[in-house]
Amino acid sequence: MDLSQILYLLRHGETVFNTRGRYQGELDSPLTESGIAQVKQNAKLLKVIIGDSNDWRIISSPLGRALQSSKIICETIGYDYNKIEKDNRLSEVAVGSWAGLTSEEIELSWPNLFNNRDLYGWYFNSPDGESYETVVKRLTDWLESVKNEPKVIAVSHGLTGRILRGIYSDMEKEDALKLEVSQDVFFELSNKEVRKIGSEFDDFY
Repeated sequence: MDLSQILYLLRHGETVFNTRGRYQGELDSPLTESGIAQVKQNAKLLKVIIGDSNDWRIISSPLGRALQSSKIICETIGYDYNKIEKDNRLSEVAVGSWAGLTSEEIELSWPNLFNNRDLYGWYFNSPDGESYETVVKRLTDWLESVKNEPKVIAVSHGLTGRILRGIYSDMEKEDALKLEVSQDVFFELSNKEVRKIGSEFDDFY
């Protein structure tokens, strides 16, 4: 990635499935009221930081919860939603048959799943889901495709966002999967460094 590039990485707001502990993968559920408020809060802070929104290229996962969040962001920062680019490479990690299930429901059908399993990497044990290596490849491809763009805003997901930041920081898998996935903060990726930005950063106001 070009050292002069600034990339802001945002996660969609809280969804109904999030509140029920259901893994979404490529399924979808709408944002909750709290989720909408989270996106608005992040977007207001983003607006202060980026200046003229039209100077930026905004790319979103095509999944509904990301697009719903992208629309709120556009309304807040004054960006034409019709200019949003959709890229499948920013989609959430596919968990196959596990999509829509809770951890308890998964373990009922796949007994002993959590025995001797890594707490953060078990997502990739789905028999018909994506492998970690597949996700790394598509996200590496995406980063490569935007490396010459000076100003990029990406709207993605929790696990995907972890892995993308891990790739950017040259982290090992185990460390990348432990990264924060809060929905009331977002991240600035620039000069090979990742910085968390949230409402506590009141020096932006």
